[in-house]
Amino acid sequence: MTTNPSTELLDNLLTATGQTTAVREEVRVWSMSGVERVTFPDGSTAIFKYAKKPFDSEDQALRLAHTLGVPVPRVHASAVLNGWLGMLMEDLGPSVREAEDLDGVTATVILHSTRTASRLPVLDQERLRVLPARALDHLDQLRKADRWQDADDVEDALDRIAQAAGARSAGARLEPFGWVHSEFHPTSLHIGDHGWRLLDFARAFTGPGLLDFASWHGTIDAPHPVRLRVLLEQYVTAGGTPDALAPRGGLTAENWALGWHRMWAVEWFMEQAIRWINDPATDPAYIKAVRRHLTDVLHLLEI
Repeated sequence: MTTNPSTELLDNLLTATGQTTAVREEVRVWSMSGVERVTFPDGSTAIFKYAKKPFDSEDQALRLAHTLGVPVPRVHASAVLNGWLGMLMEDLGPSVREAEDLDGVTATVILHSTRTASRLPVLDQERLRVLPARALDHLDQLRKADRWQDADDVEDALDRIAQAAGARSAGARLEPFGWVHSEFHPTSLHIGDHGWRLLDFARAFTGPGLLDFASWHGTIDAPHPVRLRVLLEQYVTAGGTPDALAPRGGLTAENWALGWHRMWAVEWFMEQAIRWINDPATDPAYIKAVRRHLTDVLHLLEI
């Protein structure tokens, strides 16, 4: 496992910004990334964020979003070392309240109206269609490593989804199609004394904006199409494209969004299991999450 080089990354960033030392205070740290508040000798502060692949290009996405007028924290400096990204960013200070649905609507109207950027990865209909096949490839790799041996039900579900994916992925390029935050939750929207900022652009891509709405309420609870429909209607009322309400793939917009978002999550979980985390001890948790999401996908996509 790659050693976390956060100390060396911070040293490089301090040098780049003309600072000598900083006191570090953890805000949130996990195996693949961390967020800290750093305080400089003059009392000023910044946010130090570090992350390993595949989260190592967030600085580019944030700078691009800022250039295009999306409210995001400023990146003061960034550096890459041994597959890890380090960033010193504007410290937005404490949030004054938690983000609510209408805050999310306001943010998506702006984000989805921002012109697309060629540097972002693309998730179009063809890439949606092959998500179940990619997940099956991950499952094959896991089994070759003598893992996930009792997951025939996962294979069966992915096979069924793969067969229906061509028809069900239709409409992926209906508007809104463009910037997708992809980790869009109330916690990724900072509301402070001077307005709001969007955080956490590590997995931003170009694709169907409906996936942002599908992620807003999280994936812990059962999917709630009626609640999502209300969110989409609020989005249109606030100036979002009316096509957000249009059926696609033979499904309602809300079922299409929730189903494909969970399929996207399944493929990501399985890639983490074999590639990015690659720790057999985590398999039971990953298998449980994948099974739950696949049940939702089959129901939502009417397969």
